Amino acid sequence: MDIRQLTYFMEVAKQGSFTKAAQQLHITQPSLSKMVRLLEEELGVALFDRSSKKIVLTDAGESILRSSQQVMESLDHMTAELDDVVQAKRGTLRLGIPPMIGGRLFPSILEGFHSKYPQIRLQLAERGGKLIEAGVDSGELDAGLVILPIGNEEKFHLLPCIEEELHLVVYPEHWAAARPSIGLRELRDEAFILFRDEFTLHDLILDTCRQAGFEPHIAFESTQWDFMAELVAARFGITLLPSGVAGALDPARFRVIPLVQPAVMWRLYMIWKKDRYQSFAAREWTAFMQKSLDGGSG
Repeated sequence: MDIRQLTYFMEVAKQGSFTKAAQQLHITQPSLSKMVRLLEEELGVALFDRSSKKIVLTDAGESILRSSQQVMESLDHMTAELDDVVQAKRGTLRLGIPPMIGGRLFPSILEGFHSKYPQIRLQLAERGGKLIEAGVDSGELDAGLVILPIGNEEKFHLLPCIEEELHLVVYPEHWAAARPSIGLRELRDEAFILFRDEFTLHDLILDTCRQAGFEPHIAFESTQWDFMAELVAARFGITLLPSGVAGALDPARFRVIPLVQPAVMWRLYMIWKKDRYQSFAAREWTAFMQKSLDGGSG
């Protein structure tokens, strides 16, 4: 048994097809089938049930897959540790950030980190919180900024970054524009402009509306908060944004009203995976963020 056999087996399990797995691995299907057969013979068990159109793992295959994933993760850790030794303070830091906060929190922090570690290359992945969580979980990303709640908090270390209330954003002629505050249920007949469903804020707003007793009408969805604001200005609907983002909008074009009954909290956290080896770059980033958020200079 060798690493290549495990890699091929894991790809077949992932794709559910020898043909698709062979394409991903850039080898012929007969070669792949032979490699898996040799692994099955060596282990003395069938790893796949080939009786149906889509192959599925047997119970033994499920067990071997879990063990293979652990082996590959250990190999990744070993490789990363060796890279740290060889490259000293070099490396790549892979961060996931939601579009809404990239321009608020990160420029000054990234500038400070780059000044301290100019040899570390930064790779920023701008995407929704659910995709960031998945990326950190899988190891694609070293760390990421997400909105709580997330699906599996127990898997991650969590560092609080920002906590703000959501505010209502409307155009100046809207009936609620002059209100000092507004209850969420009062918005039950409005057209909502929300982030797309890969964003945690999408689910947070929907869940809160349902708890308030109504199903919101979603007129538009987007991945960009500034485009959502432009849709509000064009009178296509209303939106809810964190107070820091909403407060930065042009007061001549928008009105921002605090949301009450209930107040809805937007809690931004940095996450990184527990029980996973951190590269030098990832360790230093985590420490730098902790010091920066505590008010230190980094």
